[in-house]
Amino acid sequence: MSSMEFRASPGRAKGVTLIELLVALAIIAILARLAYPIYIGSVMKGNRADAKEALVNASQILERCYSQYYSYLAANCPTFSPTSANKYYNIAASTTSPTTATTYTLIATPVAGSVQARDKQCASFSINNLGQQVAYTSASVLNSTYCWQGHN
Repeated sequence: MSSMEFRASPGRAKGVTLIELLVALAIIAILARLAYPIYIGSVMKGNRADAKEALVNASQILERCYSQYYSYLAANCPTFSPTSANKYYNIAASTTSPTTATTYTLIATPVAGSVQARDKQCASFSINNLGQQVAYTSASVLNSTYCWQGHN
């Protein structure tokens, strides 16, 4: 017999004990509990791009309309989609700053039940005819720099 062979000691079977298996499962459960919230946070950050893209696209549609008809309300203007491309956000004109012939404010809010509805840092995005990009937390605190620039 070579020195590289494994021999079980007499009276001991090869394999994994129940205690060893439970310890391994406990370690996996702890790691999963720590990793899942981080994963969901990363998904939400990535999905914020959907709101920004939808708002910029809708803004471009309105600006093209204004350049042709000198009004954001012209009857010949195409309409923008009421939802973002990936369906995470609803896109609408602001009710507090209604669209006029010379002004608009567009708002992106998360679709109810989507993962983005749990996004507390960037709960809503908006853009207006001056190109001002604004975002608010779920507590209505201004958070534009964090949400629009560099943090997805």
